[in-house]
Amino acid sequence: MPVDFNNLEIAFAAKNDKALKKTHFVFSTMKSNALVKAGTTLTKLALKSGLPVKGIIKRTLFDIFCGGETIDECVRTAAQMQKFKVGAILDYSVEGEKTEAGFDSTCAEIIRTVERAGKSENMPFAAFKVTGVGAFDLLAKIHEGKALSSDEEAAYGRVEERVARICGKAAELGVPVLIDAEETWIQKPIDDLTIAMMEKYNKGRALVYYTFQMYCHRMLENLKELHAMASEKGYVLGAKLVRGAYMEKERARSFDLHYADPIQPDKQSTDRDFDAGLEFCVENVKEVNLFAGSHNEDSNLKLAKLIGDHGLSVDDKRVSFGQLFGMSDNISYNLANAGYNVAKYVPYGPIKASMPYLFRRAEENTSVKGQSSRELTLIEREIARRKS
Repeated sequence: MPVDFNNLEIAFAAKNDKALKKTHFVFSTMKSNALVKAGTTLTKLALKSGLPVKGIIKRTLFDIFCGGETIDECVRTAAQMQKFKVGAILDYSVEGEKTEAGFDSTCAEIIRTVERAGKSENMPFAAFKVTGVGAFDLLAKIHEGKALSSDEEAAYGRVEERVARICGKAAELGVPVLIDAEETWIQKPIDDLTIAMMEKYNKGRALVYYTFQMYCHRMLENLKELHAMASEKGYVLGAKLVRGAYMEKERARSFDLHYADPIQPDKQSTDRDFDAGLEFCVENVKEVNLFAGSHNEDSNLKLAKLIGDHGLSVDDKRVSFGQLFGMSDNISYNLANAGYNVAKYVPYGPIKASMPYLFRRAEENTSVKGQSSRELTLIEREIARRKS
């Protein structure tokens, strides 16, 4: 079935008039970079001061980009999405834990998302960040190859154990789990953990997915190398392809510390490698299961075409599309309507703990070229269509 990302009736079928107007208001606000910066600063101050702003946040930014504060609230959100054949990936968005008790608590919550996915037809994946279950500074030290103290070695052993518990539960329940990529200067231990879990569990199909941030220089080469490694060792490569999420931070750090910028020289290079990665994965679909996380219309159309060109059915379980909750509904809902496998990341958690995620979404929608403008244009056209 052909896919038309401009079919707004399908794109916004899940939103009533009130929800559509709220979405319009939020994206209109985010269009202004100055307003986003001021709003972020004021919100941080208000939360720190204990001012009663949580209700306002929940009814606006949180409501647009998060599925709820608890798993049960997200289940209602997922059920609404299921009506339109869009799956949900529960993503516990609490960040910045620094204690062992905090890491254990986050691990337990991630396992609960895996268990819920195991019971739900409309939750095809689970997902987590390694920094949710281990200290950022510890991962950075391991990445740099520095010697660890005995306490640090013990702490990393607990990180390994938490990752193993999450992936083990996912394998037990048959729920594929997406392990997110993070900053390049902590990535080596994340790579090592992910590859070890893939080698253990990806027999016959991918139950653990490695995330390739294609805005990094050598990520296309890395994709091919990991495919060769998986083929040699007899397991399926789980490949989640994204463009990337930390570009400004990566560039600033490389400049400040005087090392080579790990990021592609321009967006065209990232787009080229992302699309080449899609093609490589589909060409090798017998050994690669692909999750394509993208808000780029051209890349999604390219993947849909690749699926057809290689004689795959639109709902081949080895290929999935993904977007973030609250963004690019014109892509998600039209792909799902055409029969493709589509799932949205649905972040959740206590409002205050979710603010770093929400701030990133607000900043992203001012920094990504045309994202807010594109969303606003589509929403405004749908509002006008409903009035006509």
